[in-house]
Amino acid sequence: MSDPPDNANPYAVDRLIAEARRLAADYRRATGKPLPGVSAEIAENDAARLLNLRLAKDEQAGVDAIGQGRREGIRYQIKSRAIFDEGKSGHRIGQLKTDKQWDAVLLVLMDENYEPFEIHECDRETLLDAVAESAGSKRAKRGALSVAKFKIIGRLVWTREEGEIDDEIWDNQADS
Repeated sequence: MSDPPDNANPYAVDRLIAEARRLAADYRRATGKPLPGVSAEIAENDAARLLNLRLAKDEQAGVDAIGQGRREGIRYQIKSRAIFDEGKSGHRIGQLKTDKQWDAVLLVLMDENYEPFEIHECDRETLLDAVAESAGSKRAKRGALSVAKFKIIGRLVWTREEGEIDDEIWDNQADS
């Protein structure tokens, strides 16, 4: 698949994501099952739009987006989870690409209409420590964590009600 031309209309992508969001929600309501792979694409575009990120061209590198502005240069993996039943526990995020060079992970939480309601951020070191800690668990796969654990070790950076939260931004250059 080739990259879109540089002069591509960015609003066209927004319209396509809105349609994918609608189709995914309709599909789940009709079948009771999520439409595979769609939430990840929606989440990447939402995170980029809401947090001023540039989507990476080469996702094989394990980086989905690069920060701009306040997050300048931070390399992100973006994970998503649509929460259809908030009373149900045990929601998990997808496996982290622990062997790739990234600085932090964003977790985009979406409602039953695939609309984002929260975005959480966690730095690499904290995540890798948590993954190692849970490695002995029978349920934990290498690089996988629960949404609850991610929320505990990370920090809330965006909500539907407040928008971007202006707390101190984690700086991957602080120890350099």
